[in-house]
Amino acid sequence: MQALRRRILEKLISRTNGYLAYSTLKVLDAGQPTAATHPQLLLEGEIMPGIAAEEYALRRKRLLELLPDNGLAILASAPVKMMTDVVPYTFRQDTDYLYITGCAQPGGVAVLSRECGLCMFMPESDPHDVIWQGQIAGVDAALDTFKADNAFPLKSINEVLPGMIRKSSKIFHNVKTALPFYMDLDAFQKASSGGRVKDLSICTHELRWVKSPAEQNLMRQSASIACQALLQTMLFSKSLPDESMLSAKIEYECRMRGAQRMAFNPVVGGGSNAAVIHYSRNDQTIKDGNLVLMDVGCELHGYVSDLTRTWPPCGNFSPAQEELYDMILETNKECIKLCKPGTSIRQLHNYSVEMLKKGLKETGILKNSRNATQTYNQLNPTSIGHFLGMDVHDCSAVDVDRPLKPGVVITIEPGVYIPSSFDVPDWYKGIGIRIEDEVLITDCGYEVLTGSMPKETQHIKSLLNDYCNGERSETHGNMRVAST
Repeated sequence: MQALRRRILEKLISRTNGYLAYSTLKVLDAGQPTAATHPQLLLEGEIMPGIAAEEYALRRKRLLELLPDNGLAILASAPVKMMTDVVPYTFRQDTDYLYITGCAQPGGVAVLSRECGLCMFMPESDPHDVIWQGQIAGVDAALDTFKADNAFPLKSINEVLPGMIRKSSKIFHNVKTALPFYMDLDAFQKASSGGRVKDLSICTHELRWVKSPAEQNLMRQSASIACQALLQTMLFSKSLPDESMLSAKIEYECRMRGAQRMAFNPVVGGGSNAAVIHYSRNDQTIKDGNLVLMDVGCELHGYVSDLTRTWPPCGNFSPAQEELYDMILETNKECIKLCKPGTSIRQLHNYSVEMLKKGLKETGILKNSRNATQTYNQLNPTSIGHFLGMDVHDCSAVDVDRPLKPGVVITIEPGVYIPSSFDVPDWYKGIGIRIEDEVLITDCGYEVLTGSMPKETQHIKSLLNDYCNGERSETHGNMRVAST
């Protein structure tokens, strides 16, 4: 896809003798990249990079098929959240709204029904705001860019939406991003009191659960960026074993490769901090001989990645570290082998628990007692994995007992987290290890989307010792030549 976009740009330049010609034709500013304004990102016919307008239309058609006769779906864009009175946090669109419309901007409400198709209520540009923040998508963009069947200014919602609600048998809306200005409408209040209002996520999560070929491609790209970035960060850790430095490095490497943002605040836990499952302070120096656990992911055009690796920045595992690491690695690999259509996350989890219990008993960390299960849950209170897609913990309305289908993406992330206060021999205390991969379920099994990121102990040792030392020697050699 990137190669195709590059060829299009090359043709544009060649047609103008090496220069991009100036045109007086006005290009509609939709408030977000389009094929006309950002040909390096989008091909003609795409609404979001990699996702064509036809795919959005198909999503809406499938959503309508899940709604009852005369059903109405209301989706609100995510609100802008403020850091201070004048400084907003970086905006991230509500996932369901983005999935259905392709609009990545705040301030809109989308309504979908068999009668009206896609109807978008859009904010109007304020000349003062345009000066400070730039153009936003309005009614014209809703029709031309997002291919809505109907579009109105947002101020018209009080006049138009009540009639749509009264005609509908049931109303489905996104409970988490519901907005008072439509929920307070008398027609909505009556529908709610009459039991006609339901949560839309039951339907949208069902649709988002299985990824289309275009979505799978974006998830491969997102995973590839995260893997490349984490590999560079692993190498960097040899010379600068510091949590804050590694957190900055991973974000830099992801952004430089095209990611719009991190999927979540990176977990960079050195030493005993790795035993804190979602540790996020990232403010400590990593002592020589300690492990560092990094759980990271980035977002590319609305699709996220999520992977974890654990390694010793010094380049060598202690015997206790390597013993536990090998146990987690074996569990990771065996669970991945079981990934196929028909298997459920619950089944994978139960299998991982039995493997880890067996391994922990062999090390002597887990004793054969009535409290063995309770003790195990202290050492690993997490699930083996979760669904992944536009959100990190994607499609939460889909049960983990659901048999997996081709096109579903999950994580496989066994781990062990031993607090420093835990009653084990000193050499095990404060060790936290997790190895996480993204797995795409295919027709005949699985594809590991994060398979390019090393996880074998020998590969990690080689990277941190042979490669880093060779690179350091070459750098020092160049410095010596320069000094003479």
